Amino acid sequence: MTTNERLRGSIIAARLHPTGLAERIGVDPKTVERWITKGRLPHRTHRVAVAGALEVDEAYLWPEILGQQVTQSASVAELLELHPTRASVPHDTWQQLYGSAREAMDILTYAGSFLFEQHEITEVLRTKSREGVRCRFLIGDETSEAVRLRAEEEGTSGGLEGRIQLHRRYLRDVVGLPGIEVRTHGTTLYNSLFRFDQDLLVNGHAYGAPAGHSPVMHLRRVPGGRMWEHFMRSFEEVWDSGKPIEK
Repeated sequence: MTTNERLRGSIIAARLHPTGLAERIGVDPKTVERWITKGRLPHRTHRVAVAGALEVDEAYLWPEILGQQVTQSASVAELLELHPTRASVPHDTWQQLYGSAREAMDILTYAGSFLFEQHEITEVLRTKSREGVRCRFLIGDETSEAVRLRAEEEGTSGGLEGRIQLHRRYLRDVVGLPGIEVRTHGTTLYNSLFRFDQDLLVNGHAYGAPAGHSPVMHLRRVPGGRMWEHFMRSFEEVWDSGKPIEK
């Protein structure tokens, strides 16, 4: 018999008690106790409900599900489309995603020049603010070693840093609007992320190649899937380390 210490710890971290968790997901408190003390594996519907209530990955609580076909199928189902380059993502797709966001819009990039040059992102942010959408924008810190190295690898030393400075200036115009937060970061940018409610565009990066030349995965969150949650956890970690910019 193996106790599930991850589940126990996650319940405590969420400031809950097994009884409180049981009430939230509609099961008997003794069932939750068995999940913890006897290491029982809940049915999938209950696993998804527990993971949602505790705001953790289902596979973190029950690593044994990683080999299950249903988990793999859910993750595959998250992938709506694979674009060979970011430049090949249709302009209409971006507009549809901006326009349909009703709860949250999150962006992680270094400069994100295309957002300013092709999509008037500051106007999009103003509109989303008026609509009550929470928007978080992470832009690079041009003084960081990670940004300097990225510019050198792309063969644009100085150029990336300059674009970041310019775009941060534009973003200052929307800082302070209801629901709008902007932070700088100096982390290694393995992927640029663009989240619109349950949709997520993941722009991978390849050594020496501009981001616009690299593939983009269009993911949509699916209960039991792992990719959407995987990338959004990385966003949250960068967000927590970022520094707010002032108006």
